[in-house]
Amino acid sequence: MKTVPDKTPAMIIASLSDAARYEKLNPLFKRAFDFARGADPASLEPGPHVLEEDALVVMVNEPVMKKPEKARMEVHDRFIDIHVPLTREEGFAWKDRAALEKPSEPFNTEKDAQHYDDAPDTSFAVKPGQFAVFFPEDAHAGCIGEGALRKLVIKVRTA
Repeated sequence: MKTVPDKTPAMIIASLSDAARYEKLNPLFKRAFDFARGADPASLEPGPHVLEEDALVVMVNEPVMKKPEKARMEVHDRFIDIHVPLTREEGFAWKDRAALEKPSEPFNTEKDAQHYDDAPDTSFAVKPGQFAVFFPEDAHAGCIGEGALRKLVIKVRTA
């Protein structure tokens, strides 16, 4: 009988109220979700909030969203991204990293990021009170929509 090797799950979309069920996936997830559940959009200072050096950083971002055709797919090697929109719905695009074919730049080790010009396989929206988790296997693009947005991007070191 063949056994299937353990594999990191693909992208997750869920409500913050259900985040505890995902905390066992990474030892830093509980701390990340505790921060997100307690986030008061009005009181958070924009910029990085280091919870654990080189392991857990919360970015408070205020981007202007873009049209879907302007969104570029992004991947990471060392970090998992947890995106939490705080003030309005945010659109996302997704594609399996293994299916990417059109890199627009070499991998930037310092930023732990690489962008691709591939079209996504799917798109979806995440509302305040929800989150999306993107693992290194997930190519993703966020900030899709119209207007300004306040959000958290939590960078969690892979286990």
